[in-house]
Amino acid sequence: MAHFDTEYQRLETSYNDSPPGEENLLVHVPEGTKSQWHHIENLDLFFQRIYNMHQKNGFTCMLLGEIFELVQLVFVVAFTVFLANCVDYDVLFANKFVSHNNTSKVTLPDAFLTVDVCSARIRDNVAVIFILVISGVFWLHRLVKFIYNICCYWEIRSFYINALKVSMTDLPYFTWQEVQARIVEIQKEHQICIHKKELTELDIYHRILRFKNYMVAMVNKSLLPVRFHAPLLGDWVFYTRGLKYNFELIFFWGPGSLFENEWSLKAEYKRGGNRLELAERLSSRILWIGVANLLLCPVILVWQILYAFFSYTEVIKREPGSLGARCWSLYGRCYLRHFNELDHELMSRLSKGYKASSKYMNCFMSPLLTVLAKNVAFFAGSILAVLITLTIYDEDVLAVEHVLSTITLLGVCVTVCRSFIPDKHMVFCPEQLLKVILAHIHYMPDHWQGNAHRYETRDQFSQLFQYKAVFILEELLSPVITPFILIFCLRRKSLEIIDFFRNFTVEVVGVGDTCSFAQMDVRQHGHPAWMSAGKTEASIYQQAEDGKTELSLMHFAITNPHWQPPRESTHFISQLKEKVQREASTAHQGAIAESHAFTSIHSLQSEEPRSLIANLLGPPPLASLHLGRDGSLANQASVGVADGAPTLRSLSPLSASLHMRSSYPSSRMPLARHDPPTASGTDARTVSSGSSAWEGQLTSMVLSEYASTEMSIHALYMHELHKQQSRGELSRHTWHRQESDDSSESVIDDAEAPRNLPRSSTFPCSSTSAAPPQSHQEGAALQGAGQRRYGGTSDALSGSGRSQRTARMPMGGWVEEMHSARHHEPVPEEGSEDELPPQIHKVKG
Repeated sequence: MAHFDTEYQRLETSYNDSPPGEENLLVHVPEGTKSQWHHIENLDLFFQRIYNMHQKNGFTCMLLGEIFELVQLVFVVAFTVFLANCVDYDVLFANKFVSHNNTSKVTLPDAFLTVDVCSARIRDNVAVIFILVISGVFWLHRLVKFIYNICCYWEIRSFYINALKVSMTDLPYFTWQEVQARIVEIQKEHQICIHKKELTELDIYHRILRFKNYMVAMVNKSLLPVRFHAPLLGDWVFYTRGLKYNFELIFFWGPGSLFENEWSLKAEYKRGGNRLELAERLSSRILWIGVANLLLCPVILVWQILYAFFSYTEVIKREPGSLGARCWSLYGRCYLRHFNELDHELMSRLSKGYKASSKYMNCFMSPLLTVLAKNVAFFAGSILAVLITLTIYDEDVLAVEHVLSTITLLGVCVTVCRSFIPDKHMVFCPEQLLKVILAHIHYMPDHWQGNAHRYETRDQFSQLFQYKAVFILEELLSPVITPFILIFCLRRKSLEIIDFFRNFTVEVVGVGDTCSFAQMDVRQHGHPAWMSAGKTEASIYQQAEDGKTELSLMHFAITNPHWQPPRESTHFISQLKEKVQREASTAHQGAIAESHAFTSIHSLQSEEPRSLIANLLGPPPLASLHLGRDGSLANQASVGVADGAPTLRSLSPLSASLHMRSSYPSSRMPLARHDPPTASGTDARTVSSGSSAWEGQLTSMVLSEYASTEMSIHALYMHELHKQQSRGELSRHTWHRQESDDSSESVIDDAEAPRNLPRSSTFPCSSTSAAPPQSHQEGAALQGAGQRRYGGTSDALSGSGRSQRTARMPMGGWVEEMHSARHHEPVPEEGSEDELPPQIHKVKG
């Protein structure tokens, strides 16, 4: 295992978010003028609580939610114990005769045991007593935590009302951007952070998402053991809430974790001299936590089963097909998440891609299962129809034993079978659906390009978009599997984890220790294949995979238009928007010369599209949208909303009825049918402060849809450029990437580009042929080219073994080919494999 001889650094230049001259500022406020919220010590928790209260719609809703969670815990335990010890099932199932004085009808109370008998059975059952003790201790812990949280959130409520001037009644109608804008504004008055005179949007995001950014980075660099190869299941991703909880417990906030508080990494982890000792300590701690999980496995497993039973039984009874529905997996949410993306922003983006993802997965109905499902549904439906007819004729049929159960089971069987029968009007168009999905989720492996029709691609996408039933099953199995993952998989990565936190932790003035990837600096973590060629100084080890740095930067800049990025990032954003504007202008000029019908046919048949934007957006009415000076989407006067293309409507639910924005600070945001007026020149994020809550919410929603559509177009464009650049490069190992030259930004012609695309380790796929292995000399040259910042010597955690690293290939974007009927040959699988990442040079302070 390589030794990255790197030292923790205090960030002074590249990532500094302070205005010039404020790098080491300590704001002094006279004692008499200090406000209640001056110098809040733990700003991480403070901002997180502000965000949580906003997302939970105020103090009252949050209070009720917390109370009902406590009541649910008591109900689940008490009801389970009652069913197990206080019910006479012989009476309930009519196996025992019950004598009555007045009537022979058996009532429900007759099946309940007396209090004395029930309490005696509970006292005699050791397992029940143990469960009650554990549950009682856990409930008391939750109660103390609830009381503490209520006291803390009462202070947050006061902050909203007195400092932000937002009442709890109006809070549900405020967007987070509006709340955030007010927090930035009151920093000047209250000095909630004394280390900076002004707060930025990125400061707030860093404090709310400090640990989540680390998790996203570790998934991006394939550091966490969440991918496995099972003998019968094949490639399998296992990432549950229980496993995620243990990761965070070990790394961030548990006893003996790497962080001494919410904002500071422990001093010993900032130095590389004792890395082996720290790795041994971390390995031992992971072992003990794994053993604790193993000992608590029975209790946790029983709780998971009971909670799942009480949560999903009624839903399954009401909607038997709900288990056949799909949801975004926990791994998919982490893999698809941008750096500095809040929970509601991520879920909004994934929700917009849900329908297209469901349609794509439904394109792959098995013909064999369809035939079986049709026939089983026919036989079950026939029997069900007869039983229902007899019941209508005479209700005494229900009194026959098991008739009601049979009707219920047959109904469930018919519903399940129908889920395997495709819609007869469905058209098989996986390529187009995958493009729409990419527009929303923004990340997709390169080797899915042109292979959307293959079951291999479908199976890999199902790891991100899994069945609800699979999600429930994994959560139920999590208490059993999690201890073994911790003990046998995570422990082996202890040294890599120690190196990761040392190499990729930086101190930002006024924020504390943050993940360096979260700075979204293309110079430090950009990738040459993602429009960062000539702008990045990152070595192979420092580069974020899948264009994560570049896409995250664009997403944050579009979501927060008033944020001022560093100089290198500003140059990258400006260059990208200029390219998109230039392509859009070219597409618009071509649209004037051609009719709508001819252009639609031409866009489907032409080997070489007019431009990238025309290829991405389709017909000229959509391609004719251009970008304003600030890079935001602007609407041509000659193009009305009625001419909008279906692609844009698929990108945004409101975009079909909206004119594209000309700039963020707009004087008026017209809708197709509604025209809520706003004050001229008012900041779009705070426009609701001078109008009704509904008008402000509607305007903010409109701006959010504009930003979402703009980001979708930029994501598609960046993936198209990346695809064209990747066609000109040989498949290569992640740790042996070639440096892109200055011509890497030029557009490669479709006809001359080779068809080989790089594969992904995150979604590996098997192939009968393999790419020729990379020569040793080429690998050495690439390693030398990647030595930019750090350096060191090889070392291992134990002298007798060496950690083997599975081959990883860069992941990138997918975009649809214009010929939907064209089938591509499978991409040869990578043949070379390295054991160690390259050594890296040390920065001279």
